Amino acid sequence: MDTDRVTELRRWEDSGAVWRVVGRTSSTVTVALFSCDGGEQVGVFTSEDPRLLQFVGDRDTNAD
Repeated sequence: MDTDRVTELRRWEDSGAVWRVVGRTSSTVTVALFSCDGGEQVGVFTSEDPRLLQFVGDRDTNAD
C-alpha cells in the first residue's frame, strides 16, 4: 500500500509537529518526523514521489 506522504506531512504540520529533511538527492528525499517540541524523532522515511519532492522543495524543515 502506497502512503500519501504529502498528506502525511500536511497532517503532521497541522498537529504542530516538526518534520526535517535529513537526506536529499536529485530524485529522493529522506524526511524525519519529530514530536511537537522538535526533540524526539518518532519516524523517518525516504521517497521518490514527485509530489513530495515538489511539496518539500528546497525547504529543510516545515518551519522554512
